[in-house]
Amino acid sequence: MNNRTSTIGISTFIITAVMAGPVAGQSDIPAHPDDLQFEPLVFMPPSSAEYRHELRSGIPVYMAPSSEFPLISLTLTFKGGGYLVDEADTGLGSALGSLMRTGGTTSSSPSQVDEDLDFLATQVSTSVGRTTSSAQMNCLKANFNESLVMFMDIVRNPAFDQDRLGLWSVDMVESMKQRNDDADSIMRREFGTVMSGDHFSSRQPTLSSVEGIDKDKLSALHRRIFHPNNMIVSVSGDFIPGVMIKKLAQAFEGWEGGDAIPDPPAPQPMAGPGVYRIEKDIPQGKVMIGTRSITRDDPDYFSFLLMNEILGGGAFTSRITSRVRSDEGLAYSAGSAFQPAVDYPGVFVAFFQSKSPTVALANKIIFEEFDRIRSEPVSAEELETARQSFIETFPQSFSSRDAMLGIFVNDEWTSRPDGYWQSYRDRVAGVTAEDIQRVAQKYLDPEEMKMMVIGKWDEIYAGDENGRATMGDIFDGQSSELPLRDPLTLEP
Repeated sequence: MNNRTSTIGISTFIITAVMAGPVAGQSDIPAHPDDLQFEPLVFMPPSSAEYRHELRSGIPVYMAPSSEFPLISLTLTFKGGGYLVDEADTGLGSALGSLMRTGGTTSSSPSQVDEDLDFLATQVSTSVGRTTSSAQMNCLKANFNESLVMFMDIVRNPAFDQDRLGLWSVDMVESMKQRNDDADSIMRREFGTVMSGDHFSSRQPTLSSVEGIDKDKLSALHRRIFHPNNMIVSVSGDFIPGVMIKKLAQAFEGWEGGDAIPDPPAPQPMAGPGVYRIEKDIPQGKVMIGTRSITRDDPDYFSFLLMNEILGGGAFTSRITSRVRSDEGLAYSAGSAFQPAVDYPGVFVAFFQSKSPTVALANKIIFEEFDRIRSEPVSAEELETARQSFIETFPQSFSSRDAMLGIFVNDEWTSRPDGYWQSYRDRVAGVTAEDIQRVAQKYLDPEEMKMMVIGKWDEIYAGDENGRATMGDIFDGQSSELPLRDPLTLEP
C-alpha cells in the first residue's frame, strides 16, 4: 500500500469515528471551556528548619540536595555593604565586589584564575551591594572539589591586582561621564537625594572617590565583611548532605573571624515636601511622586501592600494605570511602587512620563486618586483582585531550590518571625477595605509628598491646551529648581 492509499484510509477512519457519535466516557467532557473545573492547587510553603544545618563552628548552612542535574550551586552571603563605606570612598564597595573576582589571588594571577575557572567550566561571581554582600559558585558535580579550592582562594585571599583595579577605574569614570545623558539616570539619582538626603542609599561615586580607591582600602573593607562570623551558606544541587557538611567545614578551616557588623543607618531627609524640578531638553516630562512609607515588619505591611496594588502597583487593574494610561492616554507607563525597608521606613512612589503639556493633567489625576483612596473604601471587586494577585502567585516565590534557599538566608539575616510564610496568604486575605482606607489616610498625605520633575519646565508648567490642568494647581504653583550636577564631581 502506497503512502496516498494509507493517508486516505486513515482519514476515512477518523471521519467514520466522528460520525459514529460519542465514544465511552465522552459524555463527561464539558460542552464549553468555561465549564471546565480543576482541583484547587494546594501549596504549603516549606519550613526553613527542614533545610537548616550548622557546622561545628556555628556557621549556618542551608542545603537543598537534588539529583536532577550533575550540578552544584554554592552561595556565601554576608551582612554589610555600601553603608559601611565613608562618603569620601563611595564606590569602594562596588570596586571590592568586582576586584575580588577579577583581581586574582595571592597565589594566582588574574589571568591564571580566569584560565583555571574556564578549564573547570566553573562560574564564580562576587558582589557587594548596599546592605549585603555575596560570593557564588556554580560548577559540575565532578569538578566540585577542585572548584571549591579555587572559590575559597578567591573569597579569602583576593590580591586586588593593580592593573585590574586601573581597568575598573577607567570603566567607572567613563560610565560616570555619561550619567547625565539619560533622564532616567538623573531621576534615580536626584529623587533618591530628595527622598533620603545624605544617605548611603542615595550616594553615588565621584571622580575623586574613585581615584582614591586603593589596595589598602579594598583589603580593609574585605576583612570587615568577608569572614566566617558574618556568613550564612546555602548550597543546592547533586550532593550528599553529610559529605557536603564535611567539605565545607574543611574549606572554612583556619579562616579568621571578625567583628560583628552594625545595622544600616536610617536616612535623615533634608528636603521638605514640594515640587523639585530639573531642566532638560527631552521630548517627555518624567515625574516621580514619593513619601516615606513603613518598615517591612510593620503591622500595617499587608494593608499597605494591597493599597499600593489597587492604587498603582497592579498594572492594568490599578487605578493610576487605568486612568492615566488607558482612559486618558497620557502615558505609556504609569503606576506606583511600594518599597519597604528592613531597618528603617522605606519609600512609596508614584511615577509616569508624559508629553510636556500633559504632565500637569497626569499629576492632577494621580493626586485625585490619592484623595479617593483616602476618602472612600475600595470596592469589593478591587479588594478581591488585589488579594488574589498575591495569593495565587505566592508559590512562585519558592519556584526553585535556589530561590527558596535565598528566602531562608534573607529571613535569617533580617530576623523575620517564624511562621511568616505559613501565615502569609491568610494575612493577605484578612485585609479589609477599612484597613486600606486607614493606611491611606495615615501614610498618603498629599501635603507631605515630594515630586521630582525632569523636562522642559515652561511647557510642563503651562499644562494642556484645553486648560484642564497646569502645574500651578499643585503645591500652590511653587517649585524649586535643582541644577543639573556635573557628572564627574556631582557638584552644582
